[in-house]
Amino acid sequence: MFKNIIHWFRSLNWVNDTFVFLAIVFITIISYFFLKDILFRIIKRIVKRTKTIVDDILFSKTFLRRISYLAPLLILSQVTYLVPEYEKFFDKLLSILLVFVFFISIGALLTSFSELSNKIEKLKERPIKSYIQIVKIILYSFMAMMILGIIVGQSIWSIVTGLGAFTAILILVFKDTILNFIASLQISSYDLVRVGDWIEVPKFGADGDVIDISLMIVKVQNFDKTITIIPTYKLIEETFKNWRGMTQSGVRRIKRSIFIDQRTIKFCSDELINKFLHIKRIKNFVEERKAFVSDDFFKGITNIALFREYVKEYLTQKNEISNDFSFQVRQLPSTPEGLPIEIYAYATKTNFVEYEDLQAEIINHVLAILNQFELEIFQNPSGNDFKQIIK
Repeated sequence: MFKNIIHWFRSLNWVNDTFVFLAIVFITIISYFFLKDILFRIIKRIVKRTKTIVDDILFSKTFLRRISYLAPLLILSQVTYLVPEYEKFFDKLLSILLVFVFFISIGALLTSFSELSNKIEKLKERPIKSYIQIVKIILYSFMAMMILGIIVGQSIWSIVTGLGAFTAILILVFKDTILNFIASLQISSYDLVRVGDWIEVPKFGADGDVIDISLMIVKVQNFDKTITIIPTYKLIEETFKNWRGMTQSGVRRIKRSIFIDQRTIKFCSDELINKFLHIKRIKNFVEERKAFVSDDFFKGITNIALFREYVKEYLTQKNEISNDFSFQVRQLPSTPEGLPIEIYAYATKTNFVEYEDLQAEIINHVLAILNQFELEIFQNPSGNDFKQIIK
């Protein structure tokens, strides 16, 4: 078609080749705006109506905008002979622009795929973004070598061969990129971290949800809504905790201790025993133990043992405590601060607020019921305690 247009222009006696070239330039500008403002708008409307994801990738806004430059450049590259004095210059310039536009268009295509992969369940948890960034680095490096080859008039393979001497320098310059690339492969292969995981990285002060994993960095949004940026390879070098297992299991561990004043631990009297015979949670336990002893002073059980049994029964009857996982109320070795009684159980509430509320409810109940067993909590003396002693 353009040959016919050029032939028609040349048939006019008052038109020279330079004018024809400028006319072709004008036509290519018109064709660019036609593609951008009319044709591509129609394509976008059609794409929005379809349910497939492939066309969303192929016809994304950025990709269409960049690829729209190709048609004018291809047209101009065919008519540079019309200006012979500038032909070599235009040939090189247009070749460079064609290579540049081609590769950035592929880059836009990859970016579209990266964004849409977040909407696909099977791909959402994979570090697709990291792999795409690696492919982009390779593509843009290849593009840079092609452009350099066009400028100096050498083939790309000659450029690659010449770069062999600079390998050591390139490795030094791209050291972090190489380390991050290897770290990304390890994270993906061993499924160490996914977007949405709650992780703790003490060295970097990170404690929150992973919101982005890329080739160079891992973004963590802490619970105070600050953002911590961690180099990807540092995540492999340093120790970190991933709470994904807790989320997947549907339970969260409770491990809390209270310290009993050891001076209040004693054998139960008949009066104390009879008092607890009316409490359903430990009635059976008391009756079983009492059957073995006939003395007036019931020496078969201590108030601390009764207390532990009561707390066990209390936890058993709570719906928020999982019975599928073992739980216990255990007695730890004595310390100068008293005798630790540890509640070790698994809550079915993994949400932070609900979990903390449940913990508080259990500990509050345990502390409140403690004096019914004639036990006291250990607490360091305060100023008020010394005032009472002085009085």
